[in-house]
Amino acid sequence: MNEITFRLAGGGDDLAALVTLYDGAARWMQESGIDQWKPGEKDEEHFRRRQKDGEVWLAEAVGRMVGAFELWWRDEPAWGPQPPEAGYVHRLMVDRRHAPAGTGRALLAQAERRIAEAGRTWCRLDCVSSNPRLRTYYEGAGYTVVGEQPFKEGTGGSRYAVTLLEKRLGDAS
Repeated sequence: MNEITFRLAGGGDDLAALVTLYDGAARWMQESGIDQWKPGEKDEEHFRRRQKDGEVWLAEAVGRMVGAFELWWRDEPAWGPQPPEAGYVHRLMVDRRHAPAGTGRALLAQAERRIAEAGRTWCRLDCVSSNPRLRTYYEGAGYTVVGEQPFKEGTGGSRYAVTLLEKRLGDAS
């Protein structure tokens, strides 16, 4: 059975594995004609900062890491100032060579559970507006498009458009 388990990322080996996972996802995007992530853009320090400011979750199956995501408690670059009613999912990553089918949806479900456990009612995320395939994927997972942020600032001061999506979560109890 390909049961997926989740845990918070630690340091050391987990940080190195996150970089490897990110670079693999970035290479897959490039090979698939998706202009979004670039190998080498995120290093161990990036994930260390994300752990300090939020949470980084790992998904494991068959004895190996098969996915991960970052969970932020605020995201002003994309969403502007907001009341503390949501969690924000970033860098949803799947190891396409080893992950069992449905890993991406399992990652989203884990993020939604964690956000609800924190007493928040919305799971929010954004995706690059030039990636309609990803937007369709999130809509299929129950997310609704609620707007655009045409000038989100990225690495090195670059600006790009993102589509904002959210999903109302059920009662956390």
